[in-house]
Amino acid sequence: MEQDSNRMTKDEGQLQQLKMSAGRAVVDDMVKCGMKLGLGTGSTAIHAVRRTGELLAQGQLCDISVFATSFQTEIECEKLDIPFYTLNSRELSSGLDLTIDGADEVDPQSRLIKGGGGAMLIEKLAAYASVLYAIIVDESKIVENLGTGFPVPVEVVPEARVQAAKALDKMGAVVYLREALRKAGPVITEHGNVILDARFGSPVDPAFMETELNRIPGVVENGFFTRNPPVVYIACSKGTVEIRKKP
Repeated sequence: MEQDSNRMTKDEGQLQQLKMSAGRAVVDDMVKCGMKLGLGTGSTAIHAVRRTGELLAQGQLCDISVFATSFQTEIECEKLDIPFYTLNSRELSSGLDLTIDGADEVDPQSRLIKGGGGAMLIEKLAAYASVLYAIIVDESKIVENLGTGFPVPVEVVPEARVQAAKALDKMGAVVYLREALRKAGPVITEHGNVILDARFGSPVDPAFMETELNRIPGVVENGFFTRNPPVVYIACSKGTVEIRKKP
């Protein structure tokens, strides 16, 4: 058992190292002085946040205005003295030059599932307000079809929970209310909503489903991202970072 535990720790450490390499690479390649920059949420995107802070502190980046997609990212920006604003602010109201984020699944057309961290509403605002979009993943996130492995998160207002679940069931999804960890009860998003995780039994059209899911009364947003295909930085187990260009 101890050997298994040590092996898992080593594997997890290698995975984090790969994520860090990819996160640093995308910032080094794409972030320029004067940019309006969206920074994403999660264990992969955090490396891009930290690299941005590092380059600012070194003076290699300047005049960066950041939109943080979650409280987690805002707190990290505070720690690193990265200036951040809302999309309603004068600094960012014209949109973003680039958003960097992670993803839960990426298909061959670079369409995504996001929302494993529960922040897909604001992450989608950033993605679709950006001229350029970059996604960082490890190779395990590359799949043939979206939504049959990792479930599609659907954020709904609490009053719509049951009816939205019934609608998703009719679309062919197995639906679960996302439960919190180390807290009794469901996950509550930063906007006071709940998340239904929907796993489809057979492949679906992500672009069509992104629109259809949002037609369900009470749905605020869903985890299909199809309208701004990204550049994808893929951290590979062989120790390299592969770059898939925007389709």
